[in-house]
Amino acid sequence: MTGGRLLDRGPRLAVVRTPAGLSLRFRPRAVAVAAACLAVALGMAVLLIGTGDFPMGPAEVVRTLAGQGSPADTLIVNEIRLPRAVTGLAVGAALGLSGAIFQSLVRNPLGSPDILGFTQGASTGVLAVIVLAGGGSAAVAGGAAAGGLATGLLVYAVAGRRGAHGQRLILVGIGVAAILTGVNGYLITQAEIVEAARAVLWLTGSLDGRDWSDAAPELAGLAVLGPLVLVACGRALRMLEMGDDAAHGLGVPIERVRLVLLAAAVLLASLAAAAAGPVAFVALTAPQLARRLTRTPGPNLLPAMCMGAALLVAADWAALRAFPGHQLPVGVVTGLLGGGYLVWLLVTERKTGRI
Repeated sequence: MTGGRLLDRGPRLAVVRTPAGLSLRFRPRAVAVAAACLAVALGMAVLLIGTGDFPMGPAEVVRTLAGQGSPADTLIVNEIRLPRAVTGLAVGAALGLSGAIFQSLVRNPLGSPDILGFTQGASTGVLAVIVLAGGGSAAVAGGAAAGGLATGLLVYAVAGRRGAHGQRLILVGIGVAAILTGVNGYLITQAEIVEAARAVLWLTGSLDGRDWSDAAPELAGLAVLGPLVLVACGRALRMLEMGDDAAHGLGVPIERVRLVLLAAAVLLASLAAAAAGPVAFVALTAPQLARRLTRTPGPNLLPAMCMGAALLVAADWAALRAFPGHQLPVGVVTGLLGGGYLVWLLVTERKTGRI
């Protein structure tokens, strides 16, 4: 590292000391996996931008993004397709990070916002805005955040302070998700036909027609919550994985850190739902795939974040290419793939005796 000196390097941990006297610990394999996932995500984004009724090669896309394309190419890339790709990258990264936080806090691979009910809560907030008020992008983002946070408070209150991790939180979240699914169905029945069609399309999960106003709230959320989680709370989250007693002995303010992390994860998932709808299973699969690739303990927040971005953009590209002339919502692709992964995960967990 420029300006730094490598002090220690092993198969799992490396330490770099900067001239200012600060020490930076990182796991080389985890950093390599995160970099590889980021490269895949950006490469798939380029392919996604080049896919459509007016196909473009990767070289043309990159040249246009660099400001050297024709006026027609610039319009197609920068104004129509780039916002969709950026929204997909941001939503996937937010879901991957949110899922990694939840799975680390509950210490269970089934912990994800779509299983714990937080995505359904965000959906309730968005449906209330669409059906009752017909609001635009800003109102939808606000409704998603309000619905997700309200659901988080409800789940936390029902589970209790001592149940804010582990099996109790998962069971309470599944129950709340079932209730909110019924509420969401009722809201759709009360809508006018046009608003009901808009709500159903949104519930499927799609990146079609997304513009910068859809991407902006998610990008702002990542800009604020990403550093908070990765830098300020990353070490505390690793301590919490060892258990409350061990974390308390190491000086971690357990309740405060847990509340901050829960709020950040709920907000990330809610803003992702506002931007693309309740895209299923990305938050569940991205942290698990990242952990399997890094082969390192801990929450693996950065690899999960990059893996989520790669998964969602790749799923959207597959949705556009699967049936020529017919565009699938990205939520259909992630649901099909993620559902199969969930079944495999349940079978694996049962064989190991964890469920």
